[in-house]
Amino acid sequence: MEITKEEIENIREKFPILRRKVGDKDLIYLDNTATSQTPVEVVEDINYLYTHTKANVHRGVHTLSQEATDLQEHTRRRVQGWINASSFEEIIFTRGTTEAINLVASSFGQRFREGDEIILTVMEHHANIVPWQLLQSRTGIKIRVVDINDKGELDLDQYRSLFNDRTVFASFTHISNVLGTVNPVKEMTRIAHEHGVPVLVDGAQAAPHLRPDMQDIGCDFYVFSAHKMYGPTGIGVLYGRKELLESMPPYQGGGEMIKHVSFEHTTFADLPFKFEAGTPDFVGIAAFAKAFDFMEETGIDLIAEHEHQLLEYTTEKLLALPGVKIYGTAPDKAAVISFNVGDAHNYDVGFLLDKLGVALRTGHHCAQPLMERLGIPGTVRASFAVYNTFEEADRFIEALKRVIPMVM
Repeated sequence: MEITKEEIENIREKFPILRRKVGDKDLIYLDNTATSQTPVEVVEDINYLYTHTKANVHRGVHTLSQEATDLQEHTRRRVQGWINASSFEEIIFTRGTTEAINLVASSFGQRFREGDEIILTVMEHHANIVPWQLLQSRTGIKIRVVDINDKGELDLDQYRSLFNDRTVFASFTHISNVLGTVNPVKEMTRIAHEHGVPVLVDGAQAAPHLRPDMQDIGCDFYVFSAHKMYGPTGIGVLYGRKELLESMPPYQGGGEMIKHVSFEHTTFADLPFKFEAGTPDFVGIAAFAKAFDFMEETGIDLIAEHEHQLLEYTTEKLLALPGVKIYGTAPDKAAVISFNVGDAHNYDVGFLLDKLGVALRTGHHCAQPLMERLGIPGTVRASFAVYNTFEEADRFIEALKRVIPMVM
């Protein structure tokens, strides 16, 4: 299964930013792990909503409010269907993956006590480390960490060994934003559940490249962001099993998340609104549905296959260059390549590539514990999306060939 050259060109036509120049060079955008670009149908929908259907949701009987409410709830059901959740009530809109994890840590974490243990992995993004550290400082819980092997794969034997009578939670990424490693989240969830331990999966890097199935994975919480899925910025999703969400106290207080308020007593709204205090980005949420349309019309399997072909093609060419070392060589990995060139600083390599029109990410990628484990300060990271081409991969390699003599 391959995307034809004509199909790729049709896809690229939906992304005007890919036709811009950086300096006098054509842009090659390889920073998709940080954020993907947005197709015109999403942008046009945002414009239409702001100019035709802008009214606060769930708060009015007038036509505009009803239309805005219907559009937001349509997206909620699109998300439910996309991830195969049991109910729309299990879909909570947040500002992003980070807020979704903070919500779980702050609300579900209220049941944890001093001496309880939670399990994380060394490859976690800071968003799945710091909220648990904040909880640790408040409650005295203990964080235990799963290591990786030289390929960047999690040590599952160590993971199993960390569970004991004090373990109360496990939280891990579906796909590493640095290594590209695809973790066996279904198996990891099964192991945790054998010990009666709930699981959160950080799906920020997985949701753009595959279709995570909540019934198949079996996790208790799953989180991801729209801006990595060709959608608007500032929109995230928390999936949570209904019985757990119902047992959790609200994360924030305010309008919309209540049934009745008095100075003596307040009762809270039913799911999902109990966790959606205040005015949401209802325009962005509504437009997120168009991003699902784009992925569905393109075909998630086709997207994944094209990205995988780009990964293999570019990896082979990178390894043929002098001084290049790639971090993350698991046989099953996503379209992310983190690398360094000799002893050159990753920033210098990225800066020079930018002058040649190649946009990619440098630094620790919000994964400093992983960088410490690898013994490096950071990497250069190239990551692919469905609109990238083999010609762009070739131009990236040619640009890097020019840069290497400057930094070695």
